[in-house]
Amino acid sequence: MLLGEQEQFLSYNGEVLIFQLSKPKHMEGAADKTMNLCVRRMAFNRDTKLFVQKSSGVFSMRASHLKIEIICCSCTMDSRTGIILPCILMKKKKRNNVVKYLLLLLHSSNQFEQSFHFKLDYELKEDIRLFTGPSVLWRHANKLFYISCDTCTVLSAPVQLSSVVWTGEIEDEGTVVLGVRTACLPESEDEDEFSTSDRAIWGSEFFGYAIETQKMLTGTCFMPHAYSRVVSSVYICKNEMLKKQLRISLVAITHKNQLIWFQDGLPKDVCELPYEKPCSVKGTVTSSNDLLFIVSFASGNICVVQRRESLQVASKWQKVKSVLVDDFIGSGSEQLLLLFEDDSNTDVLSTFKITDLGEVNYASDINYKHDVPAAEALQENGLLTVQALETRLQAGCTSVRELQQHLGLKKRVILESCKALVDLVEERTHILPTAKEEGLVSLWDDVENPPHSLSKETSLASKVPEHFIEKLWQRVVGDSLVVGVKLTESFYLSLSDVSLSLVMDQDFSSISPIIECRNKIIKLNKAFSALAVSSCQIEPPPKKMKLDLHSKNDLKKEFPKRCSRVQPDGAKTVIAVTGLSPLLAFHRVCCIVLLHAKKQKRRNDSLQESKKITVLCGKILLSLEDISNGKYSVKMLRDNSYCTGSMEDILAVLAASVRFSFQIVSSDCTLTPVNSWLLREMECTPFKECHDHIFCHKAGNVYGTVLNWTLKNPFEGVLTLFCRNLTVLFQCLHSLTRVLPPSCDVKLLRSGSKGVLTEQLALALEKEMLTLRSSFFSKESKAENSLTWGNEPGKKISDAPVASLLDSVEGVQQFRKKLQNEREESVRIMNQTMNGALYQEIALKIAAAQLSSDMIVWRLSKS
Repeated sequence: MLLGEQEQFLSYNGEVLIFQLSKPKHMEGAADKTMNLCVRRMAFNRDTKLFVQKSSGVFSMRASHLKIEIICCSCTMDSRTGIILPCILMKKKKRNNVVKYLLLLLHSSNQFEQSFHFKLDYELKEDIRLFTGPSVLWRHANKLFYISCDTCTVLSAPVQLSSVVWTGEIEDEGTVVLGVRTACLPESEDEDEFSTSDRAIWGSEFFGYAIETQKMLTGTCFMPHAYSRVVSSVYICKNEMLKKQLRISLVAITHKNQLIWFQDGLPKDVCELPYEKPCSVKGTVTSSNDLLFIVSFASGNICVVQRRESLQVASKWQKVKSVLVDDFIGSGSEQLLLLFEDDSNTDVLSTFKITDLGEVNYASDINYKHDVPAAEALQENGLLTVQALETRLQAGCTSVRELQQHLGLKKRVILESCKALVDLVEERTHILPTAKEEGLVSLWDDVENPPHSLSKETSLASKVPEHFIEKLWQRVVGDSLVVGVKLTESFYLSLSDVSLSLVMDQDFSSISPIIECRNKIIKLNKAFSALAVSSCQIEPPPKKMKLDLHSKNDLKKEFPKRCSRVQPDGAKTVIAVTGLSPLLAFHRVCCIVLLHAKKQKRRNDSLQESKKITVLCGKILLSLEDISNGKYSVKMLRDNSYCTGSMEDILAVLAASVRFSFQIVSSDCTLTPVNSWLLREMECTPFKECHDHIFCHKAGNVYGTVLNWTLKNPFEGVLTLFCRNLTVLFQCLHSLTRVLPPSCDVKLLRSGSKGVLTEQLALALEKEMLTLRSSFFSKESKAENSLTWGNEPGKKISDAPVASLLDSVEGVQQFRKKLQNEREESVRIMNQTMNGALYQEIALKIAAAQLSSDMIVWRLSKS
């Protein structure tokens, strides 16, 4: 804003604020007593295309023998609330040359608040800026002064400067002043060579000063020092800190009537301005994402420079009283408001123009009521719009068709790959589709398949040993399909490397034939557990309990020793679980079951891994009719003291459930109440096929929950629950806590029981040791095989007697030559190197084995 004007304009939240000084109407004898600062809030009405007054406010000041002026106004942030508010700097000049300054804040209620005031013995005239706080900054006698609402004291910065070209916020630095000062050449040679030469030639330099931290910033990150004599004002577009370096983009106006774009301290583009004596520059971004720079001139002229590929003058105006930037029409983007000088009209907003140099264009000299475009022009504009929309629609449709073709090609590749995989497993010859089927034109003369070629419908010809797969079964548990493959122990399989895949046998062009599923390997022990019905007793009275605990025989009867976990039932079962609902959409589905594993064998007491194998286990049929009839449902019936579910039913329930293990420790009494809770409260009975696990028959949500109770000693045990969901788990725990003594501690085991983890750790360490040994022996055997390298097979150096060789000169030379060869061969053997591929293979095997054992150790430490 210009100094000393009694009428000031400010844009705030899309409104135009007009500040005016006026004397109130008063009675005689009360003249020159008060002065009113009036504000009017004007908003643009899009219906009438005019500015209308929304509200107003008044701030009264005593003006006896005082000259009151509006110095400047701006929108700054109130540090108390973080809200940006209009700020007005007022001046009261007294007769004794003392000048008092007031800084006022305008709130949304049109109430003025005096933020602070200060007195000076001189008037503010040069480089006055308002910034966050609110604070006031100015230059006087080549010194920088500032005052804020926090200090209320005028402070002086320890810098000498000739002008201030910019004040604003910079990331990680706060409020920064960019100024020009007389060049100070450094005594050391650490400074940049070009920067020093610039200052030496021009005699001045740029510098930055952070007010909060009182830190000096190098001026070369803004602009080269050579521009310090010509730049008058700066607008910073972007500033950020990257890798502890300040990156700045800005534009600057010069006394040479130029607008220059700087990027990271270097000039990138320049534009000649249409008028002389530019005084300020500010920027805005329009609705079309165009970056505009508004340059004001001392003559009252305005020009707008647009930056696209280069800087260009987009528009210019003359006799402009003020230019404001805000969203005046409420479109969500900023526009320019140009207020023109009009002596014929006293209304300050009588002559204006709102524009963004694009779609938005409102002017006060246009009569919108009678300015109706001709019908032909409207029709032509509508036709052009329709044509443009049709072109865009056609381009969009073309893109969609190309995308659909690409997706169709992906699906065909996946389907053909799955068919090839199935044919490979079934040991059938895979027949690729012909060029005609794929819509391709061959570049060579293709030979069609002979008539006697194998058909895709050839019966299975798998040569998998019969003892490898014992049984294939399927069950439906809730909304899950459970498929299991029972494997015999006669063929060694690593449990960590075994998995199942389900592939749909039908040709569905719209979906992938591979069914997403999760795999589980479950081993169940058929031995009787400690929770047999005959061995469970009601907790005896305290006296009897004390006697029983002192009797070792009674203790063994109460808690019999459990069988080892590693004793399986003669088979291992691999299970795949997948969602049932997506499959039922096809009414009838046939799926191929594939088993993936690593085949292993023992050689010389060391474990040798061979290549991965894929085995066809068979096919399963699934139909909505069979499921409705309960053909694959799990049947759990109570027969006296047992649950008569089959082993497949038990495995299906365990696989479809979520497992949780809890460690229960009691410090002052035994855990006999847990047995009573399982048998009475939960109505559990052990499975007839697997006594370790018990089935809950209690009516309600908990029905169907499988539990396992393992006692380590009379005061500690592990309770494992297989639940359908978390709701069932919480109900079971709530019921259990009501029967446990208050001193019991229940802890969730996130990584499994210590016994299982200990066994897994032993196996992992054994595998790690065998891997190291096999790798070492493979390297040693290769070294031994190369011992005769360079010699003929079966030939030895000492074939001839040494004495006979030394009788003649030729013999001595022959002996010397053979001895030298033997030395070279010995050195070569000692300096054996390893092939890079072999070393990489050995390192990967050792790292994988160590990672497996480390993971088990970590899980064991967490349990």
